[in-house]
Amino acid sequence: MKVAAVIAWERLDPQEPVRWIDLLVETLSDLAVRPRFEEIWYVVGVEEPWSREAVVTWAAELFDHDARTAASFLVRLADAAARTGDTELSGAVLDEAWRLLVLRPSAAPALLPVAGRLLDDPADPVRLRAAHLLAVLGRRSARYADRLATLLDDPGKDPCLEGTVGDYACWALTRIGDPRALPGLVERLYEPYREPYGRGYCVSDPRLPDVDAVLAPLRAHADVLLPDLREVMRHHATHNGGHGPLTGAFLKVLKAWGPDALPALPEVVALLDDATGSLSIVEVLAAMGPGAASAEPALRARKPLNWPGYHWNAAWAASRMGGDRTAALRLIGDAVLTEEGPYYGPVHLLTDFGPAAAPYADRVRHIMENTGGPHRIEAALALWSGTGEPEPSISVLAEFVLPITDGGDDYGLFGEALRALARIGTLTPATRAALRTVRGFDGRLAQERNYEAFLQDEELRAAIEYLLALP
Repeated sequence: MKVAAVIAWERLDPQEPVRWIDLLVETLSDLAVRPRFEEIWYVVGVEEPWSREAVVTWAAELFDHDARTAASFLVRLADAAARTGDTELSGAVLDEAWRLLVLRPSAAPALLPVAGRLLDDPADPVRLRAAHLLAVLGRRSARYADRLATLLDDPGKDPCLEGTVGDYACWALTRIGDPRALPGLVERLYEPYREPYGRGYCVSDPRLPDVDAVLAPLRAHADVLLPDLREVMRHHATHNGGHGPLTGAFLKVLKAWGPDALPALPEVVALLDDATGSLSIVEVLAAMGPGAASAEPALRARKPLNWPGYHWNAAWAASRMGGDRTAALRLIGDAVLTEEGPYYGPVHLLTDFGPAAAPYADRVRHIMENTGGPHRIEAALALWSGTGEPEPSISVLAEFVLPITDGGDDYGLFGEALRALARIGTLTPATRAALRTVRGFDGRLAQERNYEAFLQDEELRAAIEYLLALP
């Protein structure tokens, strides 16, 4: 009843729970009191009573307005759980730590030691959640690399979450950059897909990352990982009639690895035999560069279904692979001149041709001024590439940066604009001021509320630091 009173009081005064935080910690961590929650704690409209662990969630939400107090509350509960061996409370603390961290980066220093300590908990679900938290925190978790390495073969599970303790420990080591995660990594990621596999999860709960989210950042280790990756690509294609559920993930990895992925060229070319074709295949070949020149005939021979613009992309990719750049530019430029809105043709492909695309600048400017969203960003970048003039492109790109300072949340377009500005290498004063403001936000620069929030936040903050370092 004391906890219920504090929760009710918060509706009248949001600061009141802070004054009663000692009471909350003492009551919620009292093993003698724990059974009483399930005896008396009912909510209108809910048939079953709430457990003590569910009330911990309710109590933790009282401090959502103050990340420092919220983190302190969880640390104190974790310390109390450690003193009494209260595994259920430790698990609840990690669940709330995850909920807080996905929103507030500033909570990481306080909560990181909690997760590190709980890697040694005797309960499988607790170790799994602890390894998951260390994984999403990435390089901050480096001090726990040795302990994580000892958990690589830990089979512990949680009945409500996918994966094992070992799977999350392995992912954590890849995020840290520790090579002990590499042996057998590709096979570990692929194993669930050897048989028909359907993933089930709540988006906001801890879950294993997608295959490409793990492998794409590991380009420095491509030589070690490629033999296994090629093997599973062949197995996947054989058992799925060409394209399968992981084909897109494999192609994202190879694109990210660029020329370092060249040994996998035969597996990529084999995918061209699929009648539907794939833009991702074209992009991988382009990323591989001149080393993939032998694939140009197969690339041009494809006539995929339902993709009328394939020949533009194929010509662009061939030019990246060492083919005829003049002919490719003419084909793409003519399409930009003649295609009508709202798409206006492959204006984004002109960016790679630099000043050679200057004859199309007027048309590109027209497109930039008459489109919105990603097409406007693509046209702005293409205009700069063709003319070499930062303006008006950087002012257009500022339109996708400034709203973030006022509560905007289109982080997808924000990221595209940052990448375009990084290529141009120049900022407007307003953009620079906006980026300084965004850098100070204590919130994830991401729309997702799962592990992807950490990845996107890291990427965008790195881009902001790069841009603010420009003269």
